Amino acid sequence: MTEAVVAFTLVAVAIYFLNDLVDINADKAHPFKRKRPIAAGRISKGTAIGVFTGASAIGLLWSQSLSPLFFVVVLGYWVLQVLYSLMLKNLEVVDVFVIALGFFLRVLAGAIVINAHLSIWFLLCVISTSLFLAVGKRRAELAILTEQSATAHRKVMGKYSPDILDAYLSMFSTAAFLSWALYTFNFYEQIPTPTSVSPTSLVLISRTLTINKWLMATIPVVIFGIMRYIRIIYDGARAESPERVILSDMPLLMAVGVWGLMVAGVLYLGPR
Repeated sequence: MTEAVVAFTLVAVAIYFLNDLVDINADKAHPFKRKRPIAAGRISKGTAIGVFTGASAIGLLWSQSLSPLFFVVVLGYWVLQVLYSLMLKNLEVVDVFVIALGFFLRVLAGAIVINAHLSIWFLLCVISTSLFLAVGKRRAELAILTEQSATAHRKVMGKYSPDILDAYLSMFSTAAFLSWALYTFNFYEQIPTPTSVSPTSLVLISRTLTINKWLMATIPVVIFGIMRYIRIIYDGARAESPERVILSDMPLLMAVGVWGLMVAGVLYLGPR
């Protein structure tokens, strides 16, 4: 598992270097991205190209040695992100789907590594959340930049209006919440119905307290997390990077932590 994480991380690092290399001129005009190492001149173009090439080669070869299926996902992620950096980022709506697909492939790669089963509702939750985060990145850019400067920074931004991105945010945040709620509600299908020689009333109580019911207790935490993230999006400064948001915003970080503890507690410590 550790090897897979390192291999995928190397590929992701390579893509970050490529993206910053391609966007170097646009990043120099951005109020926050101009501080990135390549845009700020702390890392030369030659070094960036070397890191991209080396990290890509090592990461892909390493992933190939671990698992054929894992390699296919990692290679797909690499190809998709290279195409995004070079041209897909300039296509309206396509850019959002590519960003979302990148998030989804990360989850899929992790599931393959740990050999986890992904239910249809969980997959829909991942897809909806990915689209929500992708649209959030675009909405945050508009919140930071004026319409004119946003278009200058990224051509595709001129094709998005705040209203349409707000509508997308509403749609995908609702889809993410509902798909997670339905996943927790239908989780009982993965749990054997308890059998017992006890009286019928005791069997009914046992079924009521099975862990599929307790997993639904995470829904309010998920709603809070979505609401908090939307609030951050309109601040603009941090929401361009979901990773930065989660690691820097204490209320959201606490929500993610509580959610993780609740899920782990229900799965491993809850009544069965």
